[in-house]
Amino acid sequence: MMDPELAAASVLMERPNIEDQHSARALALSLRETSSSAEEETLGRVEFEDRDIPCSDGNESIVVRIYRPTDTTQLRPAVVFFHGGAFVLGDLESEHPRCLRYAAEAGCVVISINYRLAPEHPFPSGVEDCYSGLLWVVEHANELNIDTSRVALAGSSAGGALAAATALIARDRNGPVVALQMLLYPVLDDRMQSTSMSTFADTPVWDSRNNRAMWRQYLSGTANVTSYAAPARELTLEGLPSTYIMTAELDPLRDEAISYALRLLQAGVSVELHQIAGAYHGFDQLVADAAISRRALDDQVHHLKRFLRT
Repeated sequence: MMDPELAAASVLMERPNIEDQHSARALALSLRETSSSAEEETLGRVEFEDRDIPCSDGNESIVVRIYRPTDTTQLRPAVVFFHGGAFVLGDLESEHPRCLRYAAEAGCVVISINYRLAPEHPFPSGVEDCYSGLLWVVEHANELNIDTSRVALAGSSAGGALAAATALIARDRNGPVVALQMLLYPVLDDRMQSTSMSTFADTPVWDSRNNRAMWRQYLSGTANVTSYAAPARELTLEGLPSTYIMTAELDPLRDEAISYALRLLQAGVSVELHQIAGAYHGFDQLVADAAISRRALDDQVHHLKRFLRT
């Protein structure tokens, strides 16, 4: 059964058509939660600024937004955050309320990465931008007042895929040590053969039809799909950081995330899995002040504080 507050909000939501990225991007702007109380509740507790950093290919730049708690100058843990949007939508504003709350309530420096989007920039542009963002954060740790032993990767939806893939790249390339990966209703498997994927063909916000269109655009021109594109394809999960995964009951992506959590556990990775009953994909972003969304966010903050020792 769908949560009543989410059900009431879903009546007013139009499902995007990822096949038409122009109209989908316009719709995504209109679907942003305009009544989130994050700005008011974090006022004076967080400062933020935008900064240009080099793209992974060195030919362009991308923007990152840096959120800093204002109450102390001590070294802070960092959360490198990747927004969702099916690899084709979204920007720094998409998860601005969540990043504000992470900084204010978990006491972290949050760096949100505005990676390049498909179909203009298909795989691997986005994930390489995300890894470059992680490298930039670690290289500028002194300036950002960051403790490099307490760096987390976090992302929602497609951003969850990018966080998981960035953790794999960091492990495989002997890159920065990542203390935690936080994957919120993540996209993980391009094969789309789970029960939830076949069951939820007409759910609010996201459905299996759009999921197929998303992968076509993101993987355009990719001959062999690797785990850096679809992390569920990775055969060896040993050596990955402690993991927090949140899934939503009425989400086509639910089962692939649960399966990934179980495989991580079997590989010896510490995992905390939270399955939110009555929720659909993106619920805590799109209906941020619903009681169920606030509980989910409180739990994320608690986990950041616990595992990053803030």
